Amino acid sequence: MPRPEKVQAVADIKEALEQAQAVFLTEYRGLNVRQLADLRRNLRKTGAEYKVVKMTLAKRAVDELGLEEISDQLVGPTALTFASTDAVATAKALRDFAKESDKLVLKGGMLGRVRLAAEEVTRLADIEPREVLLAKLAGAFQAPMVQAAGLFSSFTRNAATMFGQLLDKKSAATAGEV
Repeated sequence: MPRPEKVQAVADIKEALEQAQAVFLTEYRGLNVRQLADLRRNLRKTGAEYKVVKMTLAKRAVDELGLEEISDQLVGPTALTFASTDAVATAKALRDFAKESDKLVLKGGMLGRVRLAAEEVTRLADIEPREVLLAKLAGAFQAPMVQAAGLFSSFTRNAATMFGQLLDKKSAATAGEV
């Protein structure tokens, strides 16, 4: 019969897996306590949580949820990173930390229910921040309206220029008659 603390641990892992937008798996072998604390601090800024859990408990939680996509990656000293708000920012934080410390190895993960290989996590980290993408989208929506406003203002500007030229021509013609 399983011990209550293990049952609770499996339930906690299942809950975190269900609530996360993305889950990233890393091998942390060789990282010291200070490096792990720095990593956790960087990930907290992105709205993510870094957990070192027993693989037997993580496998049980994954199997109970039917997430066979990542079950085979749960071997060795593997930590789970749960991205609850911004998967791209979390992937960037993991990639940047892995560049600084060769001891952190990206193993892969899951975005929604889609399995990601380590290379795909790195490509996900290369996506521009959400704010930049929203600004580009807003600019794309705004461009046709700006062009239309310029076109409409050109009608009145061109008409005023034409009327001014007609008045100048008429006044030159009446000055020539006198």
